[in-house]
Amino acid sequence: MERKFLIIRFSSIGDIVFTTPVIRCLRKQYPDAEIHFLTKPENKIIIEGNPYLNKILLLQESLFKTISMLREEKYDAVIDLHHNLRTYIIKALLLRPCYSVEKLNWEKFLMVNFHYDTLPKNLHVFERNLATVAPLGVKNDGEGMDYFIAQKHEVAVENYGLHAGNYIAWVVGAKHFTKILPIEKVQDTIALFQQHFPDKQIVLLGGKEDVDFGGEVHRTFSKNVHNFCGKFNLSQSVSILSKSTLVIAGDTGLLHIAVALGKPVVSLWGSTIPEFGVFPRYGKSKAQPHAIIEINNLACRPCTKFGKSACPQKHFMCMKSIDAMQIVNAIHDILKQG
Repeated sequence: MERKFLIIRFSSIGDIVFTTPVIRCLRKQYPDAEIHFLTKPENKIIIEGNPYLNKILLLQESLFKTISMLREEKYDAVIDLHHNLRTYIIKALLLRPCYSVEKLNWEKFLMVNFHYDTLPKNLHVFERNLATVAPLGVKNDGEGMDYFIAQKHEVAVENYGLHAGNYIAWVVGAKHFTKILPIEKVQDTIALFQQHFPDKQIVLLGGKEDVDFGGEVHRTFSKNVHNFCGKFNLSQSVSILSKSTLVIAGDTGLLHIAVALGKPVVSLWGSTIPEFGVFPRYGKSKAQPHAIIEINNLACRPCTKFGKSACPQKHFMCMKSIDAMQIVNAIHDILKQG
């Protein structure tokens, strides 16, 4: 008998990427099922190329209009991977069997506010998502996360003087200030990088809000540095990232997409920590060398589970203390392995 499932995750980029193993493994368990995904309109681009989905539904301005739309679908089960007040209302009014993710909010609260660590060790968010659908007989296939770039978003990097496999992608932006490496650290790192890798090019990636940041870095290092901040949409940026040798990024959606694509990464951690379950976790067929760079001995870290608009302590030592040479050494070690 064919079954019909609804998966819910409204935001954000990384969290939607963390749902992709559920989509794929659910499809393997129920190859003839209809699998629908409900998200915010601005996040449709993240999953529009996913071949395991039958339909993408978009959250309406009115929650009850959304619920009315969902009722018409007559789902067999709802898989709630967001688990907030809105999804509670949706589940309550749909009156269908529901499976809801355990978000570990209490454990994160204790870690952020009291630095009391009760977080599960070495357990990724996507594995918690998969545990949500275990009662449906869905098993982890070990292949990690997915990202599928729709053909319309593919970018020919050759048109920009780049050669696939011969440049590093640096994601300089993030949604929250406390996840962004200060510009002087980026500049120091690029100066050292160019001494060690004079023939390697660097592509700066970010959104429209990062245009000035990328522009200032590019003005300092016009040779072999390309500023693509604000020039491409998300999936186009992913297309550029996918053709790189290595990716440098903070705790951002593009970091987790890079891991999903099987790219080596150097991840930079400020106000958040990998132990929240967002560390690089590759699928068994995509395993790559990677580096985690963070300042471990700060009493104020972590200060948030999401990121903040400013450092609560005013010193921002979690990012300012990262050593540029440490980043370059991490790049060197990864390229040597590659």
